[in-house]
Amino acid sequence: MTEFEEAVIDVLRTLEPGDVVTYGEMATEAGYPGAARAVGRILATHSEVEDLPWWRVVNASGRLIPHDPARHARLLRAEGVEVDNDRVVRPRS
Repeated sequence: MTEFEEAVIDVLRTLEPGDVVTYGEMATEAGYPGAARAVGRILATHSEVEDLPWWRVVNASGRLIPHDPARHARLLRAEGVEVDNDRVVRPRS
């Protein structure tokens, strides 16, 4: 596993139930700003094997994963996250 992969996985493991972050936020927090797409690749290849909470990560507009949005929404809703029309509804600050 690369240093980048380890950093992303470490950040992902810090997320608590109900937390939702973007791929870009994950990349920045891991120390690799601008590597949002690479975060997506890591989650796609490691999430099931590593038992990582991949569902807590969405794209910059809050959109869920396109290949299984129903599963993604179900997992987020189970943690109290509001989802509508395959997007996370974020409270305005």
